[in-house]
Amino acid sequence: MQLYSVSVRLPCTVHLRNMDSFIHAVKQIEVSNPGLSPLVLVRALRSTAGHDDLMTIHFLGASYNLTDAENLTMAILNASSFSFFDKAIHHIVTEHGEERGVVLAPDGTTVALAPLLLGVESGLRAKMDGTPAVRIFPLTLGRTLGLSFLSLQDFPPSHRLGPNGCWDSVDHPKMFKLSQAATLATDAVINGGMDGVILGMGLSNLPASEQPQALSEILKGYYNFSLDAEQGLDAVTSHISPRRREISRSILEPLDLYSQVMETLALVWKLENTEWIALDTGVRTSVKDGIKAFVHRYWDCPQVIPRCQWGAKAYRGTPIPLSLPLQYLYVHHTYEPSSPCVSFPKCSRDMRAMHDIGYSFVVGSDGYVYEGRGWHQLGRHTRGHNHLGFGVSIIGNYTATLPSRHATELLRHHLARCAVDGGALAANFTIHGHRQVVNYTACPGDAFFSEIRSWEHFRE
Repeated sequence: MQLYSVSVRLPCTVHLRNMDSFIHAVKQIEVSNPGLSPLVLVRALRSTAGHDDLMTIHFLGASYNLTDAENLTMAILNASSFSFFDKAIHHIVTEHGEERGVVLAPDGTTVALAPLLLGVESGLRAKMDGTPAVRIFPLTLGRTLGLSFLSLQDFPPSHRLGPNGCWDSVDHPKMFKLSQAATLATDAVINGGMDGVILGMGLSNLPASEQPQALSEILKGYYNFSLDAEQGLDAVTSHISPRRREISRSILEPLDLYSQVMETLALVWKLENTEWIALDTGVRTSVKDGIKAFVHRYWDCPQVIPRCQWGAKAYRGTPIPLSLPLQYLYVHHTYEPSSPCVSFPKCSRDMRAMHDIGYSFVVGSDGYVYEGRGWHQLGRHTRGHNHLGFGVSIIGNYTATLPSRHATELLRHHLARCAVDGGALAANFTIHGHRQVVNYTACPGDAFFSEIRSWEHFRE
């Protein structure tokens, strides 16, 4: 029997609710216990947070029955780090709309740690046992999606998922407040689930001869990265958090999500002796409709960083609602700021530098779209045409060079498709460059304008 001891005092900064603080706390446990396996550590963290429900025990066993994990857990319980880990991992939403058990990732998105760590543990177990990674989807996404779809059957499918929210401070995050009433599948839970799928599958597919990295290194490799200033995500082939929607789709879409969720629900009902729920004739319809809403919201649509997250000031005047769907999509470049932004801090600063932003949306080269006036409010982007279409700009000056391929695809394919499928943009919409409808501007730049002229919905 190997005994572990934890005698670390975490600095007060670790109580910030961001991924860097969590990784730092994990690293301190590892440093205090040389040779500690990531599987033992992640089991101990599960026990610390009290995540030993019936389905988790069915797939992964009870964390408190594993000798090494129990010893490490008791050490964590007796250390000053317990309070941090417990609050960081245990997921709840308070009656006031505060979501706990979530952290701010360096890319500006919010991630629930519980489904993330269940995915990592499932992948490590599959690697150790040499078995298929059948546990990963049910524990990370399947159960949450199925139960959220069924618990809100009387609501439209789009209301059975989310919402997102905002932090009190992105520099010193301590409280995350949801924008509206929570479902079981908040955006942070879905983000954590997708990340758990990606990391878990990666770990389960490691060659037999290759040992997994320490837990802190696994997380650091996915969440901490630097993008090339010019190419952005175009130069990236590794799995990193801004690619979570793209990568999770490539992993899960071939599996038939409907069947996977139904199988997961059947297991939940069996374990809880509530198999009679399957007799409800509305279950299958609820799951089918819910899956369609999930695919639209989290795979077809890009991740949008809300105004409150990047630090927008309040609207000037009274917002004017748009009459949807609109017929036009007007393409811009910002010109100033003139350089592409490839990180959440830089893109946020660029957004704030544009002051009372009039664009509907702005695309960064960091993999994300930033909310301006949004889908429902009149913007100030294309003089005389604001009520006819959405104005979308890519940060940078594209007079002589093109935006990154990834930024271009976010606008051309993902944002446009999201708008059409969501009823904001007409299916036969028209793309125009800013210069086509407003005199005395070269926007969106000569190089970029030449590019958009080849797009499907462009019209002279």
